[in-house]
Formats: sequence, structure tokens, C-alpha cells
Amino acid sequence: MTYRVAGFPFTVKADETLLKRMENLKPFEEAAGPDVQLFDLEQVEAVDTPEGEPLFCTQDGPEFPEIAIWALPEGHLFRMRPLPGRPVAVELKVNEDFTKACMQLRGTDDVFALNNTLMLLYAFSSARKGALEMHSSVVMHDGKGYLFLGKSGTGKSTHSRLWLQNIPDTELLNDDNPVLRLMPDGSARVFGTPWSGKTPCYKAQDVPVGAIVRIEQAPENAIRRLSPLEAYASVMASASAFRPFKELSDGWHRTLEAVAALVPCYTLRCLPDDAAAILCHKTVHG
Repeated sequence: MTYRVAGFPFTVKADETLLKRMENLKPFEEAAGPDVQLFDLEQVEAVDTPEGEPLFCTQDGPEFPEIAIWALPEGHLFRMRPLPGRPVAVELKVNEDFTKACMQLRGTDDVFALNNTLMLLYAFSSARKGALEMHSSVVMHDGKGYLFLGKSGTGKSTHSRLWLQNIPDTELLNDDNPVLRLMPDGSARVFGTPWSGKTPCYKAQDVPVGAIVRIEQAPENAIRRLSPLEAYASVMASASAFRPFKELSDGWHRTLEAVAALVPCYTLRCLPDDAAAILCHKTVHG
């Protein structure tokens, strides 16, 4: 199957039964065309794993997936688990520029394995093409997209819900992993993706970015526009990236620099109430 996310097509060759189960991918299906693929992923019976050098292992906590990375002579090897200590769900071998990959599914949670493999490949292979896979909830209103950033549990989804309840003609675009893309004409757009966390919101839609808002819990509501340097740091903290891959990291940082200079960015210190959404809308939409 061929899919297109944020304008970039990619191809997946995998078990047909598994692909039919992936309801989140269906809005992004398209017929294979002449475009150069962002990446090609193939499911195999076993991944050939030559001796590699341990490079990195995530340590996000007991409630988050674990990703371990090895450097190979011609690429990298990834092993992913749904949670630390759980069995490996997928082994993924990629070439140096993340355009070719093969995966071995271990049968423990194939939907998790394929979704996380695609998210990883997408983030890494698009890094030099002006795309940022964001940890964000985003709403569409009046023809623009508003991204809400923040650490897990700070209220991104809650703030989106408050916009839906209080700001007329507001629609959820994605609740966890939209793509923020710097377009060839120099504009910034935000795209829906097949990955939306616990909220099933898989829309093949996109809009210009109106603003980016970092949510912080506070005893009262207050909003402040960030300087370009503050905006750079705020967006960077929520963009999927892996800094040790220098060439990819350089691409991410070029995009971050352009976005921080182009898009109005704010910090909203707030309560999880209607007034916070109304204040935010009045400030960023105006």
C-alpha cells in the first residue's frame, strides 16, 4: 500500500490482514504514482542483524514505549517495546538515510509495532525536507491551525476540547502527532496524520498555521507572546528528533529556526477552564 502524509508518499509492504486492521491509515491511502517515495518499508520473516554498536535507549519512564538503537556498518537497528521490560514488538533495520527499511514483527502487538515504526521512519526520513512531527494537539478554526504544546498531562487535549466547546466553528485536526511543515513557498502548514494518540482523529487535511501555544498549568490564566529565541526552544521541546544523527539534526534545526521566525508562538499559563480557551482564542486569533 502507498500512503501520503503531509504531502510525502511512502510505501508499506506487509501482511494484508494487518494492513486491513490499520483503520488509522485508510484516510491516507492513495494509488502508487511517479513521486519519489519518502521511504519504503517491507515486512520480513527475520531481520539480518550484524554486529552493531549500542547507540541509545529511551528512558521516558515505565508508562512509555522503549526504543533501543544500534549503529550498524550501513545504517541502524531499532528494537521497540510497548513498555520497558515487555517483549520486543518489532525489530527494524534501516539504511543510512532512512529511505529503505525492513521490519520483523514479533507478534506481541503488531498494530503498535507498525504504527510506531511508521512514526519513527516518517520523522527521520522527512527531517531534511522541512517537516516536524510534533507532540501536540491541534484544532482548526477560521481556516487556520492552532497547535497546543506541553508535557504529557499538562492539558493539551483538554485545551483543545475547551476550544471545541467555547469557540464556534472549531474542529479537531489531530490530538497527538500532527506534522508541522515548512512549505516550498516559505509558509508553514499543519497536517493531520494517521497517529493521534488515544483520540481516534485521522484526517487527511491541512491548514496554514495560525499560532503555536505552549500550555502550562497555573492558578490563574495569563498568556504571553514569546521572542523568536523562546519560540525556538518551545517548538524544539515538542518536535520528534534524535540529536546524535547530525545530518538529520541539522535539518530539524533549520526548520525550527524558520518556524520560530515565521509563526507567532505563545505560552499560556492557565486553569483547565472555559476562560482559558476564550483568552487564548482572543489573543492568538486576533
